Amino acid sequence: MPIRKANAEWRGDLRKGTGNISTESGVLKNVPYNFVSRFETGDETNPEELIGAAHAACFSMALSNILAGAGFTVNSVKTEDKVHIEKLESGFTITKIEMQCDANVSGIDDATFQKHAEEAKKGCPVSKALAAVEMVLTANLKK
Repeated sequence: MPIRKANAEWRGDLRKGTGNISTESGVLKNVPYNFVSRFETGDETNPEELIGAAHAACFSMALSNILAGAGFTVNSVKTEDKVHIEKLESGFTITKIEMQCDANVSGIDDATFQKHAEEAKKGCPVSKALAAVEMVLTANLKK
């Protein structure tokens, strides 16, 4: 299996510094991030946004695979993650990820869909990596 690479460089102190993130694929190339974009409201990216994107992508793929493996026709699975970061006594901490999944799947009832969605939430590789974080899933079956 391939090993995926990304890198980040930070210059300066936490509040006034700036950084850039790049990925091996080149999809992200010297993308800026800073304190404001992470802990306030800014236009640049931030680690939590990237975690959310990675997790949403992984979950969508995992759920599609589980559903197809169970014999259902998957038309689409769209997932949005909201990654919560809070300042606790121990420091900044990712405390919760809210997952909103909307899927269009042929020939499945809601109870079966919910079972498979929970299975994907627990089993996707990024979910496993983030197991210390509370994950709340809302999964909607669209017809």
